Amino acid sequence: MNTTIYASTSGEGPDVLLLHGLFGQGSNLRGIARALEAEFRVHCLDLPDHGRSVWLEEASLADYAQAIMRWMSESGIASAHVVGHSLGGKVAMQLALSHASLVNRLVVADIAPVAYVAQHANVFEALQQVAEARCQSRQAAGEILAGLIEDPGVRGYLLMGLEMRAGTYDWRFNVQGLLRGYARLCAAPAFEYAFTGQTLFLRGADSDYVRAEHEIIMKQWFTESHLVSLAAAGHWLHVDQPEAFSDRVRCHLRG
Repeated sequence: MNTTIYASTSGEGPDVLLLHGLFGQGSNLRGIARALEAEFRVHCLDLPDHGRSVWLEEASLADYAQAIMRWMSESGIASAHVVGHSLGGKVAMQLALSHASLVNRLVVADIAPVAYVAQHANVFEALQQVAEARCQSRQAAGEILAGLIEDPGVRGYLLMGLEMRAGTYDWRFNVQGLLRGYARLCAAPAFEYAFTGQTLFLRGADSDYVRAEHEIIMKQWFTESHLVSLAAAGHWLHVDQPEAFSDRVRCHLRG
């Protein structure tokens, strides 16, 4: 088990942190990094309990934000632009709300600063079945996932989190820790002080994660924010519309 945050860094210029979603890893956002690295120094971070990063005693938005804050201090980064998708967007919002001086410009992709109802019970069940089966091939793991998860895109996303250990496949992310902390990760960020930095909320037009009624709370706590919808994009809007997504992010970060 690691003791810190794992990051892959590329490019030169102002610092940008990229934060991925639940069950993901920093490499999921490499396409965005490639689009930005000509102008920025981009850090693809593995969130705590994910990828190669530390597994925490307790999973929560506040604990994840604290871990990123410590990583920034250890890395000599006084402040950075922060881009987060889904869970990563919630962590980015928490970082901005709790430690505003660390965040320059903020991009939150397809998530709102609200509590969400639990919706991953079948995913957790599938993950645990794969772990218990001690699969010797990705195909075998994929067959188990297919029994509980209909969407092939979700199955493919999860399979990227598998790694070989002692002859069998297991998850890079902390399944049990995420399960224990799931309710805290679904909660709204802790609202301490409003964030007054420039904030872009990007939503997929075909996604229901960000709704019209969320705009009031967005404006209340992110006072200099605006919301943009990307056409023909769902929750994974950076995958569905990579050029449009990267263009929006790049323009926002340029100021």
